[in-house]
Amino acid sequence: MSAPLKVALLGCGTVGASVLRLLADQAADITARVGRPVEVAGVAVRRPDRHPEVPADLLTTDARALVTRPDVDLVVEVIGGIEPARELMLAAFAAGKSVVSANKALLADDGVALHAAAAEAGVDLYYEAAVAGAIPLLRPLRESLAGDQLTRVVGIVNGTTNYILSRMAETGAGFAEALAEATELGYAEADPTADVDGFDAAAKAAILASLAFHSPVAASDVHREGISAVSATDVARAAEIGCTVKLLAICEKVTGEHGDAIAVRVHPAMIPTTHPLASVGGAFNAVFVEAEAAGQLMFYGQGAGGEPTASAVLGDLVAVARNRVAGVAGPGTTAYAGLPVSPMADTPTRYHVSLDVADKPGVLATVAQEFAAHGVSISTVRQDGAGEAATLVIVTHRAPDSALSATISRLRGMPAVRAVTSVLRVEGLA
Repeated sequence: MSAPLKVALLGCGTVGASVLRLLADQAADITARVGRPVEVAGVAVRRPDRHPEVPADLLTTDARALVTRPDVDLVVEVIGGIEPARELMLAAFAAGKSVVSANKALLADDGVALHAAAAEAGVDLYYEAAVAGAIPLLRPLRESLAGDQLTRVVGIVNGTTNYILSRMAETGAGFAEALAEATELGYAEADPTADVDGFDAAAKAAILASLAFHSPVAASDVHREGISAVSATDVARAAEIGCTVKLLAICEKVTGEHGDAIAVRVHPAMIPTTHPLASVGGAFNAVFVEAEAAGQLMFYGQGAGGEPTASAVLGDLVAVARNRVAGVAGPGTTAYAGLPVSPMADTPTRYHVSLDVADKPGVLATVAQEFAAHGVSISTVRQDGAGEAATLVIVTHRAPDSALSATISRLRGMPAVRAVTSVLRVEGLA
């Protein structure tokens, strides 16, 4: 039998432990698929005493020495964060090792440099597990759709926020109550900031936009809003107009006065209940892709967790191992288009606005005049209640986000408007 390929595993948390177990459980199948056995050469962790399930002779605290060992062929990085993951990846590339990673933060922060380093070394950098867990998504964008022109990628890419918003829609609960339930069930971390404030989804959106539009996009380029301000009333209002609220990562090609650009944003939005993304409940993820030739495609499945994420890692590991056996590197990402990222202010959107107003003659006309002054056309308007409890609910047509934002700012200062109680974007996804 041919000599085994040796794998260095960096990190042995929830995902790393699942990778280690699946490599052992599926050893025979992986050997058949790769053409050579695949064995773990070592596991780098910070505290070996916390991993009694791992054979002691595999554990090490010297990750750099492990990734540069002459007998190591491939590196699996599941430690997360920026450093030391970046330094270890670069060391692996310099030593001629291909890398499989699940590190969305690092890839969104420094993906261009990492891809360049891998290409210069003639090795692979694969990271299917970095976005949407077990869902096969990045390789289809990079390879299967390489002959097509993508126009938009819209996704629910964070299971924690989707669970919270799903529970708010199902039970009428407020954000705090739904978050507490998600935490109790293990869907939310003790510190849920990265999820509920949209940082996790923004990193994933940057990766998706970079692949879809062949242009460098970093997490810092992504407009980001979280869901902590979404209220039970917002969710109920959405239901009244045949919509539901989801935290969306939206990447789309737009054409402005200076030519083509990319709009990349993460924010809660009302979407029609008839759209496939609206039915994605609980902690599941889904990504909706629109292409000129292929049309509309949807990818759906488990977006997080040790086993699903490890499944994506192993898929990449088999791919890069096959390339290693063949003596080639797989297709990398391209940034040939070099499209700029359009600022959120220039991005056309629609708003759903709820106003607490005085119920007296001329108020609606005054409010409508403010929208018109900023070039924002009103699609529908409805008044609920009367007297002291009057509420105006307005849905706009598409307009630059800056115009809508300026309108809301002016409404907040109008004597006839007691309060702007809710502002949510509306995505028709048509």
